[in-house]
Amino acid sequence: MTTLDTTVHGKRSFASRVASSAGGGVMRVFLILVAVFWLVPTFGLLISSFRDPTDIATSGWWKVFTAPSQLTAKSYKSLLENDAITHAFFNTIWITVPATLLVVLIGAMAGYAFAWMDFKGRDWWFLVVVALLVVPVQVALIPLADLFGKIGIFGDIIGVVLFHVGFGLPFAIFLLRNFFAQIPRELMEAARLDGAGETRLFFTVVLPLGAPAIASLGIFQFLWVWNDMLVALVFSDSQSQPLTVALQQQVRQFGNNIDVLAPGAFISMVIPLVVFFAFQRQFVSGVMAGAVK
Repeated sequence: MTTLDTTVHGKRSFASRVASSAGGGVMRVFLILVAVFWLVPTFGLLISSFRDPTDIATSGWWKVFTAPSQLTAKSYKSLLENDAITHAFFNTIWITVPATLLVVLIGAMAGYAFAWMDFKGRDWWFLVVVALLVVPVQVALIPLADLFGKIGIFGDIIGVVLFHVGFGLPFAIFLLRNFFAQIPRELMEAARLDGAGETRLFFTVVLPLGAPAIASLGIFQFLWVWNDMLVALVFSDSQSQPLTVALQQQVRQFGNNIDVLAPGAFISMVIPLVVFFAFQRQFVSGVMAGAVK
């Protein structure tokens, strides 16, 4: 029996040996190189944000390694003195935080209802939610712009928030319903026998157990809203535009205004990166757990 095993291992193909070796240190090194290569543009933007506009126009960002005297904080001073950019930064916060919290809260309550509450047409309503996942954002731009104009919120921050909430809820409900449905039924029944109502059951049992999925949903929604420009271009005006739109306006109006664009673009990029890398474990575990019932 031992001789047979040795013969079989000796006849392994070249492709099999390559695949086996790739699963170890070679693959780790490759992934690290890919990650470093992916971060090079971000690092270059960081260096450019600390360089003088004349230096940016005459040489690449890597020249700073041979001439470190090029580094300066003047660009960030110009950014802080630009009222349009600073106002847009706070608008981004006023849009992103409510849109994220509302999607997480409403999605969690709806996900719990679809997973553990019996009501007429529950499965059919859930199929409607799943069907909404495939509806593209572009389809609703004109109808909702017309609706928001009639009710007087077109161009306001609340209109941008409501749009993000409406299109973020289908995925939130789908993700959290699938996650909540995996909670052991015996645990839910035991809590009910102890006298827990639906509200207490939701806040004391379901939400703590669903923390990984809720965290991943919050990160996903935050990244989507923070980086959005299409919805903000349509539904915001000069007083409610977020940072993405403000930077785009700077490019269109002042093409050589690199002393504002470079630090503004880096700040717009680095905050989502920090949020994602800080909670990447919760993001991956929550999405994987909610995607498979």
